[in-house]
Amino acid sequence: MNKRWTIDKIKTFVENNSDSTLLTTEYHGFSQNLLFKCACGNNFEKSFTKFKNKNQRKCDVCQPPKASR
Repeated sequence: MNKRWTIDKIKTFVENNSDSTLLTTEYHGFSQNLLFKCACGNNFEKSFTKFKNKNQRKCDVCQPPKASR
């Protein structure tokens, strides 16, 4: 059974698993981009799926996107 993520559970996950801070206050589903603040001070948007499963937990300055194959 899939775990239902709420904005509170996501905020707790972000606090425990990264140096970033969640700025978004509402969660409407897995495809929604959430607003985060990186430890360096930059704001960035990522879906929670990418943040959680693909370890994209920093802004593009601190963690540049991987080159396409």
